[in-house]
Amino acid sequence: MMRLLIFSMICIVCTSCGTNHNAENQPVNSDVDFGKNDYEKITHSNNTLGFDMLQHVEPNESDNLFISPTSLYMAMLMIYNGADGETKNEIETVLNLEDISRDEANKANASLLSMLDKNTDHIQLDLAQSIWVNNDFTLQGDYQTVNKDYLHADVHSMDTSEEASVDKINEWVKTATHDKITDIIEPPLHKDTVALLLNAIYFNGDWTFPFDPEKTEDETFYLENGTQTNVKMMALHGDELAYMENNMFQAVSLPYGDGQMSMKIFLPKVDNGLTTFTKELTSDNWQRWQDEFTEQEGTVHLPKFEIDYETSLNQTMIDLGIQTAFTEDAEFPYMIQEDDPINISEIKQKTYINIDETGTEAAGATSAEMQTTSAPINEPFSITINKPFFITITDDDTDTILFMGAIKKPCE
Repeated sequence: MMRLLIFSMICIVCTSCGTNHNAENQPVNSDVDFGKNDYEKITHSNNTLGFDMLQHVEPNESDNLFISPTSLYMAMLMIYNGADGETKNEIETVLNLEDISRDEANKANASLLSMLDKNTDHIQLDLAQSIWVNNDFTLQGDYQTVNKDYLHADVHSMDTSEEASVDKINEWVKTATHDKITDIIEPPLHKDTVALLLNAIYFNGDWTFPFDPEKTEDETFYLENGTQTNVKMMALHGDELAYMENNMFQAVSLPYGDGQMSMKIFLPKVDNGLTTFTKELTSDNWQRWQDEFTEQEGTVHLPKFEIDYETSLNQTMIDLGIQTAFTEDAEFPYMIQEDDPINISEIKQKTYINIDETGTEAAGATSAEMQTTSAPINEPFSITINKPFFITITDDDTDTILFMGAIKKPCE
């Protein structure tokens, strides 16, 4: 009988102007051996996973899509640490880890966690992981050590027959996400659940150049189906805004805090151009475009919006090449000491984003259940985001894309 290993990852991004950031961070254990720049081995892979996901993930009822590649990447890395055989090979390929060893991948993740450990007056970025194990099972020592050392995962026991276990897990989630997600797990837990793995990302930052609320006005937003909707359009004028333009799109980068992180916004120039644009999103194009941003004087009109997004990622992962992990042929021999076979039952992700004059608030949750040409720089630019657009929330110190989204219908 296939046993259940439930894997769930929660990632939160929260931004607000003038916020006092007091939450504690969770850095990597100080005695873990890794190179400071090891993160460079997986940032390209992380971003590529996000671009690959865009081609397969389904939008919600409003046609919006908002995902966290970093959240999914770290989730799959934890699963990867327990895999072997064809299952390991498939995960390795989808995570773009063919050229490095599992040990190198874990060290790279520890390096990335240390680089993403930020806590200033204007930016807070926290990451947390935990593993909740059915008290009838025991994690293998090496698996527990690797995830504790390189993903900073705390291990807890749980009784799957008691609703109190669900309450404890949800309380951990609530604390890790600063009350943004409160009920990732619903009772009862499946009786065959072996373990629940949780990962949380929390980001709270202030716009470097906040929008003036007095300049926000009602404007028209043009939808892909030819209809229109009203939005609250914010306005910002600045002398040093990072901007680029080519024959496909306009783009602007809006920094947070002292510029360590940013939101990058891409506005396709033609109607129904968002689909075409996302197909052009590759790691090579992404890097080339980053190099073409230049600081210019300009004006940005950006809608205020708030959306929720939820999707199952089973078919997405299967389409990308992770197939045996969902079947009885799955090979996860390094997770638990018992001989019970396990396979992935479900992977899903939930996200949330809210953008206003002061900043950005976003949240995401992923769970996996396992069974047994540039514009002239001397001219001011103007970009009015009044039709479907693409956004990322990026850690610019590491070039890691934490969140990305195709926004077709912004609404408050």
